[in-house]
Amino acid sequence: MNFDLTPEQDQLRDAVRALGRRYGHGYFVAKAKAGEHTTELWEEAGRLGYLGVNIPTEYGGGGGGITELAIVCEELAAAGCPLLLLVVSPAIAATVIARHGTEEQRKRHLPGLADGSRKIVFAITEPDAGSNFHRLGTVARRDGDDWLLTGRKVYISGVDEAQHVLVVARTEDATTGKLKPALFIVPTDAPGLERAKLDMEILSPENQFLLYLDDVRLPADALVGESLDAGLPALFAGLNPERITVAAMGAGTGRYAIERASEYTATRKIWGGRSIGSHQGVAHPLAHAAVQVELARLMIHKAATLYDEGRDLEAGISGNMAKYAAGEAAALAVDTAVQALGGAGMTTEYGVATLLGAVRAGRIAPVSREMILNFVAQHVLGQDKSY
Repeated sequence: MNFDLTPEQDQLRDAVRALGRRYGHGYFVAKAKAGEHTTELWEEAGRLGYLGVNIPTEYGGGGGGITELAIVCEELAAAGCPLLLLVVSPAIAATVIARHGTEEQRKRHLPGLADGSRKIVFAITEPDAGSNFHRLGTVARRDGDDWLLTGRKVYISGVDEAQHVLVVARTEDATTGKLKPALFIVPTDAPGLERAKLDMEILSPENQFLLYLDDVRLPADALVGESLDAGLPALFAGLNPERITVAAMGAGTGRYAIERASEYTATRKIWGGRSIGSHQGVAHPLAHAAVQVELARLMIHKAATLYDEGRDLEAGISGNMAKYAAGEAAALAVDTAVQALGGAGMTTEYGVATLLGAVRAGRIAPVSREMILNFVAQHVLGQDKSY
């Protein structure tokens, strides 16, 4: 068992960290408050090859895996720039297309995803069904050689920045008559696709949308894969990378908050010339949060390693555990950092309260902590399904 990164992974980590710190949390907050996107950071990360580290080299990527992409997600977040679209575009969309798309789909989409010139966002969640694909109301039906998609999606990130959205729908199995999941690559300007921006109490440069699909007509090659049989494995191919990279982003955010608080508490002196960090009532909560973040990082590393080795079932368990651990650790770290800084912790200048909304959302999305506990109880502890 080796906990060390390879020399190449070390170099990637250091390079991404340097890039993130050149922009910093001030840049991230300024973009969010102005209603703008982190376009400059995204484009530079694309030019440097960081967005495509998990994409095969024959399509312009770095040929690495989710381990490498998790490093990118974590280090940018640790610099105060947690980019949600790293999760939905390189982690989910690129993985689904690389593993289950047709050769034509790979050639068409992966090079742009690798260099950042193309973004494909992901749409599974619905107002009534949540992310339970067994109950999705979005339906795709045949119309000659075309497909027609109808339904609604909610909390879809970054639609205003993307050229395409990867939509999870249900189709009728001609053999059994039952509905089965299928994925479609839908242009965001397709006739019949409308979007409405959701107002969120989260400081983020990336927006959330409600999507309406009203008989959106798509050509046959919009279906991911060679047939409908690709739908279910393609869906699961994207969910494990999603959980792992969300966890990495949370761990990086936790590291950022603890670093900011530690710098402050080590230098802030108000009682007899001693730093406030010399008092256990201040230092111990920060130390506890640091332990929780490090534990989450270990689980993220395990999950990413299992996924990159093709051990999907084990990666699914570890990925869910990593997401749970990182969500809890990030929320604890940011809250603890705010408390340690006192009034300063609530200011924009010190840059920790600006992350409260994001880390709270990390305990909900893309899968809630309660559903992860259900999953672990059922699949690890052998308990009966509770829902």
